[in-house]
Amino acid sequence: MVNYCRRFEVPLIAITGRAGSSIAEAANCALLLPAVAEACPMGLAPTTSSTAMLALGDAIAIALLDRRGFTAEDFQVLHPGGQLGQNLLRVRDLMHSGDALPLIAADASVGDAILVMTMKGFGCAGVTDAEGKLMGIITDGDLRRHMSDTLLQLTCEQVMTADPKTIRHQALASEALGLMNASQITSLFVADDRNPVGILHIHDCLRAGIA
Repeated sequence: MVNYCRRFEVPLIAITGRAGSSIAEAANCALLLPAVAEACPMGLAPTTSSTAMLALGDAIAIALLDRRGFTAEDFQVLHPGGQLGQNLLRVRDLMHSGDALPLIAADASVGDAILVMTMKGFGCAGVTDAEGKLMGIITDGDLRRHMSDTLLQLTCEQVMTADPKTIRHQALASEALGLMNASQITSLFVADDRNPVGILHIHDCLRAGIA
């Protein structure tokens, strides 16, 4: 490897505990570890030295991350799979949008809302005002609380829960899952200045391995 680096003028950085070692002399830059005794009772097995090597390697990696301005998005591009990649998934990566959104006008009947809830399959319907902004939500619980002979004739505004919890599309999916768990809800609307742009179900997070 040393000969290869010399031949093709590849800069070589060495991490070593001996300044006069052959690898230190051959390197363009030698990072010297302090001379400390090994933790091994016999002083033979690499223990202290290997730990120091790991610490220095981590320090170099973090310094390079800072120097390059490396972001969580960059990390996800290079680690798209596994738990690391899953922890960096955004709400926008998992949310349902467009025609999948269960939305109903505030002056529509509860009967119409039930049809939307049944058709979209999220167990809820977002209630919008005349400008299309999210002003409330109707859930199965809201229907049960207003159960009566005239329920189907009531308007969505009369039975909805106002100012529902929402989340930003750029938020981490793990943040959305935490909000749903804390609020004991299974669906969360994604909104941009109260404009509904998506909806996220807790099962979407679980299928993606978010925990």
